[in-house]
Amino acid sequence: MTSPIRTERHGDVLVIISNNPPVNALGAAVRMGLEAGIKEGVADASIKAMVIRCDGRTFFAGADITEFGKPMQGPGLGTVIDMIEASDKPVVAAIHGTALGGGCEVTLGCHYRVAVPSAKIGTPEVKLGLLPGAGGTQRIPRIAGVKHALQMTAVGDPISAKAAHEAGLVDKIVGEDSLEADAIAFAREVADKRPLPRAAEQTATADPEAVAEFKKANARKFRGFDAPAANIRCVEKAADGSTFAEGIAFERDEFMKLMMGVQSAAQRYMFFAERQAAKVDDIPADTKLRPIKKVGVIGAGTMGGGISMNFLTAGIPVTIVEMAQEALDRGVGVIRKNYDNSAKRGRFTPEKVDAMMGLLTPSLSLDALADCDLVIEAVYENMDVKKELFGKLDAIAKPGAILASNTSYLDVDEIASATKRPEDVIGMHFFSPANVMKLLEVVRGAKTAPDVLATVMALAKPIGKVAVVSGVCPGFIGNRMLSARNAPANDMLMQGARPDQIDKALVDFGFPMGVFQMGDLAGVDIGWHRDPTKQDSIREVLCARGRWGQKTGKGWYDYDENRNPTPSAEVAEIIEDFRSRSNQAKKDFTDDDIIAATIYPMINEGAKILDEGMAQRASDIDTVWIYGYGWPVYRGGPMFYGNTVGLDKVVAGLEKNGVAVAPLLKRKAEAGEKF
Repeated sequence: MTSPIRTERHGDVLVIISNNPPVNALGAAVRMGLEAGIKEGVADASIKAMVIRCDGRTFFAGADITEFGKPMQGPGLGTVIDMIEASDKPVVAAIHGTALGGGCEVTLGCHYRVAVPSAKIGTPEVKLGLLPGAGGTQRIPRIAGVKHALQMTAVGDPISAKAAHEAGLVDKIVGEDSLEADAIAFAREVADKRPLPRAAEQTATADPEAVAEFKKANARKFRGFDAPAANIRCVEKAADGSTFAEGIAFERDEFMKLMMGVQSAAQRYMFFAERQAAKVDDIPADTKLRPIKKVGVIGAGTMGGGISMNFLTAGIPVTIVEMAQEALDRGVGVIRKNYDNSAKRGRFTPEKVDAMMGLLTPSLSLDALADCDLVIEAVYENMDVKKELFGKLDAIAKPGAILASNTSYLDVDEIASATKRPEDVIGMHFFSPANVMKLLEVVRGAKTAPDVLATVMALAKPIGKVAVVSGVCPGFIGNRMLSARNAPANDMLMQGARPDQIDKALVDFGFPMGVFQMGDLAGVDIGWHRDPTKQDSIREVLCARGRWGQKTGKGWYDYDENRNPTPSAEVAEIIEDFRSRSNQAKKDFTDDDIIAATIYPMINEGAKILDEGMAQRASDIDTVWIYGYGWPVYRGGPMFYGNTVGLDKVVAGLEKNGVAVAPLLKRKAEAGEKF
């Protein structure tokens, strides 16, 4: 087999080059080639220095994660990096694209690092529930200090070449188009300098204040995750006076604990699940897509405005239509305000904001949508309203235009029936706030054309969304399963559980908020019939008493001026009144009881969704819940969680609570299988 690593001599400098498309992942063949290249340079008396660089669009962008969990082939990455660092001739890393994970660690083992201005450097392993396990947690603090090391390892966001240069992680910024020549010139400059700067021989200064400040600043972000804490421990170890060898041994131990744990397995599973979701099994990859050069959005409210921003940010012109001038002006004003706020935080320049707003055309006429390639309606969730609107669109939109509904629940096939082109109709369910939430549920109607589905799925990436295909059923994937979670939560109130008790169990499980907190945030009155005399449920009584949630300062909870919730005595009284009239006996609930009662029915509903063909794969369901509903990523989504709990245990829990078990779930549990 030809090695992905080759060497080229440039006088007294040996250049070691990787060509392992697409991202020069550090698989076994690459590691062996690097080892051979360094040995060649060290053994050749005519070579004074070495440069490591990569062909293609990037430097080593990380480990080969397909090797995770498999027996190690060839030299370990740590061994190769140690060999680079031990070389008695200077080794220079020439960085372009991204040097991530193991790629960053390779650069840290080199004596010097040069980078083009557009390069990015980082250790994002924490996002896979891991830590940089080839010396990264020990070398970064020794080169750049504890503060930088904490940010790079425990948060995992890459930094720019400029920031890396300021931190001491890059020695020189070189020309964007002259990387190799500049790196060779730099290697000649340092060829005779001694001693060689080796990170392993440097010491890191302890900084307990920085550690405490960092933990406090990220407490909310890190809640429930194992990997950030492990990264922090390793960085602290590098600065506690331990030898480099002791630090490496500690890092290895922490790495293996994470690698063998459920959290990292869940996060790695989700890494692949997200990519898999973009593939539609029965549509060829080379399907010709419809060009989307202009988008129309009907409705300038919260959803319509947020949807528009996704396209404007991606540089796609948008025509936004409202029925009344006041509503249109308000909607455009909110878009502008959102962009201005982002500019204040440094995300956009004022010029960029002006350019994005310049792509927006507000209108009071549906006729303005005649030249749009894609039209998305984001109006009131009412079938009659939507059908009337699609009937009008059918007459206005040009041939071949895709007509999409942002419905969260309604039958896309019935909406499509209002047109003479049901093949052009599709559901595009954005999640609120639509300019922030990453999930896009793409609802495939019975007659939706394959190229329409392929086009919308491909469009998700440039607008920053993770798209998942759903079939047509009430609530699609996400809201259908949400109902399966929320119904038992309400039932438990009648059995003596408190709203704050149920919510706390779900927050401790890893959700950002519980069922009743979420109801207060969204608005308890959503979908309420507005008849205060009808009080047949707890929710109807809350609505009749003006307890509509955070917006009125009271809902399931009472709220102070900062919207902090406290349990409500009035709500407790309402619940007790309903419970006593229902003659239900009071029960005591543990957190485990609450999780079994709310989460297991979700897994059960997911099994039905799969069996009905409403989702392509279990991992698609998990992707919906991770990106649309705040499911904790370290638990890998409901279906993955069912696997880790054991499907037999899920079935037993459902049966104990009187829930009819889905046939697919029962079959898999009996066969000892997983989703």
